[in-house]
Amino acid sequence: MNGLNSEAFVLFGQHILWSDMIGNILGLITLALGWRRSLWTWPVQFLSGLVLFGAFFGHLTGSAGKQAVVMAVALYGWWQWNRNKDRSEDGQITPRFATWRERAAMAGAAAVGTIAVALLFKAYPSLSWDPWPDAYIFVGTIVAMYAQARTMVEFWFAWLLVDLVGVPLNFANGYAFSGFVYVIYGALVLWGMRDWWLRTRKDSQPVLEGAPA
Repeated sequence: MNGLNSEAFVLFGQHILWSDMIGNILGLITLALGWRRSLWTWPVQFLSGLVLFGAFFGHLTGSAGKQAVVMAVALYGWWQWNRNKDRSEDGQITPRFATWRERAAMAGAAAVGTIAVALLFKAYPSLSWDPWPDAYIFVGTIVAMYAQARTMVEFWFAWLLVDLVGVPLNFANGYAFSGFVYVIYGALVLWGMRDWWLRTRKDSQPVLEGAPA
């Protein structure tokens, strides 16, 4: 796996690693597939986590551990979407808005989780370069993936909040390709949010009796 951590090329004075590039390109594909509500979003997400896990394992234990959690949530998301995909006319999952109880639960979990993970990172400095932002991004990513697995439109909002911290943090830590990809994430998130939002309105419209199917 040492080859994954070698330099691929230099962009704007930033050294781009193979692991950073491959893992984040797969992450970008994952987001695009999520926009299309494709079941393939989860296997690709798992593969992205596997590539980054291999790159980090052995020298960045905390980062490798985070990718292991991401892979576990990807398996959960695949199971959820595979179970629910037949609820939509096109065979894909049907987006929905979270209830206020679900929103409160996710916000609370994000807040408590960020504090707990940040304190863990501070207690073991080798696990993270920058404990608080890193914990925020990690927990925010898990919350966003959970909301996506549960087909909630709010998962797009969660990704936007992650992007606000993820872009500067990745550039600051030398992961320039991740920073560039997060900028593209932002654009995809806005488009995906609009598409899922419109689909919730379409799916909620009543079908008139006698109207063609």
